[in-house]
Amino acid sequence: MVDVTCAIIVNPEGQVLVTQRSATMKLPLKWEFPGGKMEFGETPAICLIREIKEELNVTIKILSELPSNKHNYPDFSINLIPFICEITEGSIELREHSQYRWLHPNVLLDLDWAEADLPIVANYLTSLNVT
Repeated sequence: MVDVTCAIIVNPEGQVLVTQRSATMKLPLKWEFPGGKMEFGETPAICLIREIKEELNVTIKILSELPSNKHNYPDFSINLIPFICEITEGSIELREHSQYRWLHPNVLLDLDWAEADLPIVANYLTSLNVT
């Protein structure tokens, strides 16, 4: 099982950043919260800050952590560790994903999410009391 972090990045208007995987990535064109695999010796928080800088060219501040989700795909398994964050520096520059959107939380479930992200979305919405 691979430990993977993800960022639920919220802007001052309360919108959430979502990213679409590129056609060449595993789980092509699925939507997800950006992030990536932990490297040896990294904490989840350090991993997420590094991954977001690498993928989106922005600096984030972690505000809180949500419960993780273990998910088994047919050919790999992950432990997805989510954090609620905000951007503190930079402008988004896609380096791996095909597109990104800022969305109001009440439309998040309308996207075609990567399966491991679905419980993360649900937990986030529950934390906001959004149905």
